[in-house]
Amino acid sequence: MRVLVTGTAGFIGFHMAKALLERGDEVIGIDNINDYYEVSLKYARLAKMGIEATEINYAKPIDSDKYGQYTFIKLDICDTLGMQTLFETYEFEAVCHLAAQAGVRYSLTNPDAYIDSNIKGFLNVLECCRYNRIRQLLYASSSSVYGLNKEMPFSTAQQTDRPASLYAASKKSNELMAHAYSHLFRIPATALRFFTVYGPWGRPDMALFLFTRAITDGKAIQVFNNGAMKRDFTYIDDIISRMLFILDRPQPADTPVPHRVFNIGRGAPLSLTDFIQEIEKNLGTPAKREYLPLQDGDVLETWADIGELESLCPHQPWVSIEEGVKNFVTWYQEFYQKDTDRIAVSVPSKN
Repeated sequence: MRVLVTGTAGFIGFHMAKALLERGDEVIGIDNINDYYEVSLKYARLAKMGIEATEINYAKPIDSDKYGQYTFIKLDICDTLGMQTLFETYEFEAVCHLAAQAGVRYSLTNPDAYIDSNIKGFLNVLECCRYNRIRQLLYASSSSVYGLNKEMPFSTAQQTDRPASLYAASKKSNELMAHAYSHLFRIPATALRFFTVYGPWGRPDMALFLFTRAITDGKAIQVFNNGAMKRDFTYIDDIISRMLFILDRPQPADTPVPHRVFNIGRGAPLSLTDFIQEIEKNLGTPAKREYLPLQDGDVLETWADIGELESLCPHQPWVSIEEGVKNFVTWYQEFYQKDTDRIAVSVPSKN
């Protein structure tokens, strides 16, 4: 199967592309490699796939030396003409749309980035799926769409019209847009509401990465709401295995509205305090804590109702928090084993 993976230099996109390739699919990966977080990590992910940073030019296809079925193209999903050309050239069977402007807190200070990438960019993806007969669209939504809901666990049957951040609002907008396109143009589409994804090659703005880096560097970690928070932490391998399962089981296009929504989380929230203790145990170092109030845009707890997901993907075990945190810390220590290794690959000049 020929699959487009957007955001392929990102955390989830990198893992999804790798998993597709390892099972024999052909992958075209695109990414704009923006500087929301350290681009050296994005280039290192691409290098892991056999793509050297020095080879990357705008919209130039580069074949992977390591994965012969992988082609990387530096392309922004907001580039309407570039996206149209991409779809017409490669005739994709399926699309895994994982590119987006991420981060709740960043949306408080840079709202335009969310409108550009998460709204305009997603519209480009939908339009391209509309005119190119895509058999299946999987796209990243977020647990943040539940916003100020108090009822636990979060169920896809609940109302999601009270977002707590612009990021959450943009993800809910994606679901509404995809639903309309599914209804109007018979595009089988699946929204994946991810719950606090973590693991090796993760994003530096996420809690596990921030805490591990701060503790390693002897700095204090920032603990919001005095630690009285819970998250449904979900390991990256669990996310990917279920994405693959769903990708292989598209809804028929003749379904009244071929659009569906799944929570993808462990269904087992963990307190932030317990999560920090697990990191401390693996690092062998106690954390210095700076306790702060709840930040704007944050919610107190997330908890996924995964009944619908498990009815579709039965008998798939979940990685424990203990194993998941250990795997991340091991990766982090190997990747950042000394200061000179922080730039894992040479980053090409912007000029």
